[in-house]
Amino acid sequence: MAKINPFRAVRPSKTNLQNFSSKSYKTYSQIELVANLKNNPNSFLSIINLKKNTKFALDIAKRYELVKQKYENFKATKVLIKDATPAFYIYETLQENGLRFCGILATAHVDDYETNVIKKHEATISKRENKFKTYLKTVRFNAAPVLLTYPDDETVEYGIQKAKLNAVEINSWNSENETHKIWRIETQKEVSFIQKAFENIPSLYIADGHHRSASSALLAKELNSEQKTPTNTSYNHFLTYLIPESQLKIQDYNRVIKDLNGLSVDSFLEKISHRFRVEKKGKDVYKSIEKNEISMYLGGEFYCLSLRQPMENSQSAIHQLDTYILQTHLLEPILGITNVRTNKRIDYIHGSDSLEQIKTIVDDGDYAVGFGLFPVETKELKAIADAGAMMPPKSTYIYPKLRSGITIYEF
Repeated sequence: MAKINPFRAVRPSKTNLQNFSSKSYKTYSQIELVANLKNNPNSFLSIINLKKNTKFALDIAKRYELVKQKYENFKATKVLIKDATPAFYIYETLQENGLRFCGILATAHVDDYETNVIKKHEATISKRENKFKTYLKTVRFNAAPVLLTYPDDETVEYGIQKAKLNAVEINSWNSENETHKIWRIETQKEVSFIQKAFENIPSLYIADGHHRSASSALLAKELNSEQKTPTNTSYNHFLTYLIPESQLKIQDYNRVIKDLNGLSVDSFLEKISHRFRVEKKGKDVYKSIEKNEISMYLGGEFYCLSLRQPMENSQSAIHQLDTYILQTHLLEPILGITNVRTNKRIDYIHGSDSLEQIKTIVDDGDYAVGFGLFPVETKELKAIADAGAMMPPKSTYIYPKLRSGITIYEF
């Protein structure tokens, strides 16, 4: 039984709406970052831009305090406003390519995370969990919602669409080939209907935001242990965006490797031929057309790789993943790449034209070989999460990619 709750959102005022929200900080190039901060001083990016604020002269705790101060200043100067009463928020994005996402901004409870009502498919790193927990403890707000998905449900969809008809559109803006709209649901009847509809959803699945969820749960545990009789337990909740699984879009997440681990092209092909059937496909871009077929670009040619001993009879959904097959049978034993999170010899490319990009950068000599993988399906993600297992790192590239600062949850 999933528990979601309304919240009093902090959000940009109308005059600051257009350019306030931001992509993930790490996705900006230095040129983009400088231009954005110069052109949009009243943006969420300027709140979290620790490099600009501190010049690295302060320790991490003091840097986080500066983030908090900048945030409070934005509220004091009405760059940000806080809604008077709790609400759910319908958030819809329409992309230039026609993709549409429509779901609910709400808070989830850490108890559901701890008891596996909210299910995970990705392992987290404790160092990252603790770092973000410290950040949250200092700033006391969530600005980047965790993306949760759930099985399509007629009652939930009815509640969202009915509330959308009755609600007032409070915000609408355009950014980077996307149209964004938000409606506020504040009537008790409609809020209760949606809450009760979600109570009949047995499980929610984290699509994106495993570390943010884990950090929120860690912080709640810490604060609950520090306060014998807490008067405010809003820290037991964290910001989420919930969409039905039919709207979840998972792209292929492809790999490029800088060298062949000391092997020549011929010896590399000979080694992988012991484990894979290697079929030459020519110089034109070749994209795998089904699971367990891996595209490879090497030495000016595309190849199709398929295991000599197929995985059809494996009982584990993980063993069926192309990321697992590539890692276990090629990247680790032949190319010597054991940790795909930290190894500097591997990079990642996603998107509809990623194989064209792979061909270009391998031909340019920046990389030695590239691999195209069939995208993970939502049913595979769910099966792995239901089994309590974890996917190999960098297995999924999921849309929608949520911006930070659209609504902010204070605790």
